[in-house]
Amino acid sequence: MSVISVLGIAPGSYVKHTLHAESALWVEKNCYADVWIEVLHAQRLNPLPLLAFTVALDFVGDQWTFYKPSHDDLNTLYGLEVQELNVYRPLAEHAVAHLSEGRLILTESDAFFLPDTAGTDYRRQHTKTTIALETLDVEGRKLGYFHNTGYYTLEGEDFDGVFRTAGTWEPHVLPLFAEWVGLERLERPSEDVLRERSRALLARYLRRRPAISPCTRFAKRFASDLEGLRAKGIDAYHIYAFATLRQLGSNFELTAAYLRWLAGGSEGDLTRAAADFESISSAAKTLILKGARSVAAKKPADFSELLGTMESGWQRGIDLLTRVAG
Repeated sequence: MSVISVLGIAPGSYVKHTLHAESALWVEKNCYADVWIEVLHAQRLNPLPLLAFTVALDFVGDQWTFYKPSHDDLNTLYGLEVQELNVYRPLAEHAVAHLSEGRLILTESDAFFLPDTAGTDYRRQHTKTTIALETLDVEGRKLGYFHNTGYYTLEGEDFDGVFRTAGTWEPHVLPLFAEWVGLERLERPSEDVLRERSRALLARYLRRRPAISPCTRFAKRFASDLEGLRAKGIDAYHIYAFATLRQLGSNFELTAAYLRWLAGGSEGDLTRAAADFESISSAAKTLILKGARSVAAKKPADFSELLGTMESGWQRGIDLLTRVAG
């Protein structure tokens, strides 16, 4: 069987999107949002109009919402069709069928088999993440895929691990969740059209924003959470921080980038709101480090100034946005 490639990407020359530049405050956001940024970028589509949903981030008691673009938004902005893949046979067989028809597949995967996670999860621990399958060579046991901040390749035993082929497919093991992405009706609207469509999405997401400041609710919870984490140790803190501070900080970094794009280079309430949301992102970055030191040293610390920055930044940013786009 020949190599199947949907987009024809040359791994060695692929350049990731600027949202994933090393200069970003949060280089990695979350796995699902990161994959979509690169999947759009690889097709010369601007991912920034997609980020309106980030203004509706909420705190739900023990974590921040895991922010993700909706399938409807992808269709509205770019004409993409995304549907759940019914994985009723080995994933590799589905991948052959859909990639051959020019469709990408997004699938949950085990980072234990993803070489791009070397130094963290690769061959060290099993963690769930999302990748997009783009190039497939079943006979050669090779895969080209989008993950986190870029485009990568894997082969051999890693291929067997991703597709669960080493021990053959086990019908009694639940399959990983997967989606197919149809490109047949892909659109390339102008930047003006994208701004018009994205403004409508922004108004809709503002109506879905939390009724009570999520930063205020998080601030009330954070001190008690840290007290418990100081007893559990730094490993427990890292897991907690991933679900809380990293989601919060990376989300509002994306919000700031989105609003600056929406402003189109002009100064005004959109850019002022962007600065407010950026202050949340920066405070979260400092807080994640300060929290780690407190847990590692098992000593309480004063987080009130950073948490206050988040609370005031969210309120000012939302007030500005509802005035110009609500």
